[in-house]
Amino acid sequence: MSTSASEISARIVEAVMAQKLAPGSRLGEQQLAMLFDCSRTIVREALTRLAARGIVTVSARRGWFVIEPSQEEAREAFEARRVIELGLIRSTSKIDKAALRQLKAHLQREKTALKENDVGNRSFLLGDFHVCLAECLGNTLLADTLRDFTARTTLIAMLYQSTHDAVQSCEDHVQIVAALERGDHAAAEALMAAHIGTVQSALRVQAPTDPLAQLRDALAPLQQNTAAKPKRRKAAASSQDNTDSSTYLGALL
Repeated sequence: MSTSASEISARIVEAVMAQKLAPGSRLGEQQLAMLFDCSRTIVREALTRLAARGIVTVSARRGWFVIEPSQEEAREAFEARRVIELGLIRSTSKIDKAALRQLKAHLQREKTALKENDVGNRSFLLGDFHVCLAECLGNTLLADTLRDFTARTTLIAMLYQSTHDAVQSCEDHVQIVAALERGDHAAAEALMAAHIGTVQSALRVQAPTDPLAQLRDALAPLQQNTAAKPKRRKAAASSQDNTDSSTYLGALL
């Protein structure tokens, strides 16, 4: 039985969150069709869905690629997560015991992945915590939205070489769940805001630069050399009889 478009798109998002697919990775239709034992039509459907969700992009001549978010898109993605996640916590009156057990089980998986130094699983679980939290707070629709935003911020962290510590991220999650368990939603909201802010501030985002800077420098007039040319020519002419042609050319160059 061939893989469905939904399964393919889910696997791609999972690979992104596990940092196994880097920003700009090419997603060839034929290769994916062979890998998932399905038609290119199904692959194209999966990739079209991911494009609508902002995870991949397509070029008419070059094919499908994992997105490479700009600095502005990075800012917007983190701002969207703040609005969704802080709003979810703020609007929750009480979290039940079953949801708390689910969150604690997720935290335990995070800690295990950290101990085992399983980078892929660790990255996925740290991102998926936010999806799990939305589900446990009773909003599966926003959980799906958060999954996409979390995938995008994972790509952003890879693209802008995040220095955020995975151990600290896990500890932040532990504190958020602890605040929810004791019913202190204000503290949980503040902790989440600080957590998202810390993750964003760890990105090595450089200030906007002049896109023509390198070309501008390369094509700048060599004014400092203009004044020196007559002297070099004079020196070269006076010593021409005592040097061979290669030495003369070297002096000019």
